[in-house]
Amino acid sequence: MQFNSSTAQRVIVSAALVALMAGCGGTAPRASEPASAAPTAAAPAPAGGPPTYGNPSPTAGSSTSAKANAAADQAAYKEIEYKNRAKKGPALVVIPGEIKNSNATFTQKFTANNIADFAEIELSSANFGVLERANLGNLLNEVSLAYNLGNVAQARKTMQMGKLKTTKWVVKFDILKAEQVAVNTQGFDGRAIGNVIGAVGGSRNSYAAGAVVGSVKTGEATGVWLVGMRYKIMNASTTEQVAQGYKELKMEVGASSTSVMGFSQSAKGGVGLDTMVQRLVQTAVWEIDSKYK
Repeated sequence: MQFNSSTAQRVIVSAALVALMAGCGGTAPRASEPASAAPTAAAPAPAGGPPTYGNPSPTAGSSTSAKANAAADQAAYKEIEYKNRAKKGPALVVIPGEIKNSNATFTQKFTANNIADFAEIELSSANFGVLERANLGNLLNEVSLAYNLGNVAQARKTMQMGKLKTTKWVVKFDILKAEQVAVNTQGFDGRAIGNVIGAVGGSRNSYAAGAVVGSVKTGEATGVWLVGMRYKIMNASTTEQVAQGYKELKMEVGASSTSVMGFSQSAKGGVGLDTMVQRLVQTAVWEIDSKYK
């Protein structure tokens, strides 16, 4: 049999239609099966288990998402297994401490009450009897003033009121240092080298190679902070100091970027100041729990 051009075209079109229908038939849901394209609600958490949450980000599962989540995991809150957690600690109240540094970045973000909130959480976790500041009402200012000034008479007077009668310790946490102590940067800009390659070679290929090298640009910057915290434990009846300690931790923040022929990649991260303060409180409470309970 002989085929002319129109016959050949019809055969090719028919074959393409058959292949297309076969492909569609393999992926379409059957009548007896529910369609799987419609979104379904998230499965509820198992009975007795913690709540679970999905990730609605459009980049979920991508390489950038994986790297960002890995960095966030390093900075996420981690519960501390305090050494003497099984032993009940003295009843105490946390009063707002002082922030004795003038770094604008820190003082704009934190107040003494923020630090006291972290302290109440961690001291409760270490099994100390914490009388929350919210339960003191207007008494909190009187208590804070009496112990900051060392006024024994006023301290004894306030400690005879309500739930304060059972309080053994008054604890405060002060920020003594928060400063950026080091910054280091480095980078590469390929424009100068790219121009040299294009000029020396003189050919079309050398100009192309010079353009590629000239498009390369990398940068990296790292900053290191030192943040220091003092804790002070005072006798609730006499205002005398029972113990004190100082803890200092290092915080690193960094950023990097790379760009080649219009393709770019960048990353930025590190432990934030709020996480840093929380870790300092945990470190201080661990020492209080292990030494003075």
